[in-house]
Amino acid sequence: MAWSYRKRVKIIPGVHLNFSKKGISTSIGAKGLSINFSSNSTTVSTNILGISNRQKFKNSNPTPEYSSNYPDYYTQNNLYDNIFSADIHEITSQNMQGIKEAILLAHHQKKELAADLIKIRKALSITKTKKILSYLFLYGFINKNIKKNANRDIKIQLDAINQTENMIEKCCVNLDINFDPEIQRKFETVYEAFKHLMASHKIWDITSAHFQDRIVARSSASTVVNRREIRFALKSLTYIQSEYQAMYLKNANGADIYIYPAFIIMYTNETNFAIIGIDELNLHHTYTHFRETSIVPRDSKIIDHTWAKVNKNGTRDKRFSNNYKIPVVKYGNINFTTKTGMHEEYEFSNYESAEEFSRAFSNFQREFI
Repeated sequence: MAWSYRKRVKIIPGVHLNFSKKGISTSIGAKGLSINFSSNSTTVSTNILGISNRQKFKNSNPTPEYSSNYPDYYTQNNLYDNIFSADIHEITSQNMQGIKEAILLAHHQKKELAADLIKIRKALSITKTKKILSYLFLYGFINKNIKKNANRDIKIQLDAINQTENMIEKCCVNLDINFDPEIQRKFETVYEAFKHLMASHKIWDITSAHFQDRIVARSSASTVVNRREIRFALKSLTYIQSEYQAMYLKNANGADIYIYPAFIIMYTNETNFAIIGIDELNLHHTYTHFRETSIVPRDSKIIDHTWAKVNKNGTRDKRFSNNYKIPVVKYGNINFTTKTGMHEEYEFSNYESAEEFSRAFSNFQREFI
């Protein structure tokens, strides 16, 4: 019996972003294609796929606040014992649902095609085995059609494997970005600032923070933080293709963050992620004077010294014989929040790079106010 394979595949709708002084125009798909291919033929039919919208971005905190002379960032802001974002399913912006659905479609289709690919390769292996056995038992020499049919099926199966592999590669959302020249310049400034930021010797994810009684603890620090060292990078999600790699922020206690020009993705896995419009993001930057009990990073600045145990007035408590000196280091902090529940805090050994990125990012956002 001749072998055949037929699979209907829908082209994933692309996302087109147009950045101008009027705002960001987003269109998803417009006119899409459905490709229907079989083992020996390919037919193409058109269907309408698409969502479009234009939005004027408004940032509730377009200009970052700086506090270089305040010793502790956390005493200026509400404290959370644990710093993490709300459930992924609660964070997605309503006007980003179309992009999310396109990514989910890409994942679903890729998963189906991958399963098909396994079946086709298994069928190819069986066909080759049957061909070899036909010669071992001699009936392949008697009936010439056995070899002919086997060779035909092998060719069809190899073609189907190639077609399926090609379709798997196309299971992604193409992000087409068109900038006005001035806006593009500002975004590329953000991009370059992020490269400097991710080169910081140390980057920490602040996972919790709470006050402590300085008098009881005999300490100069009013806040205790838990932090985990992480790294930033430039990398993109498998399901999004763009000329710009995403600005990637590792998250130690939740979904990782991918920053694209018009939106942010908080990503746990292929089906568990949120998309947030960049207009909804509040970025707050400040400084922290940190009592560094570990090795001081090479790109940090020591601004003062204190002691492990101090008196009420901050001087060395001489009652402790092993009381040692501790450097006070100036670090940069960036806090990301949204009204829908995103809440992430990062600390950087290079406070100047943190300031540079915050200014560049806010300057870019300000274009759409």
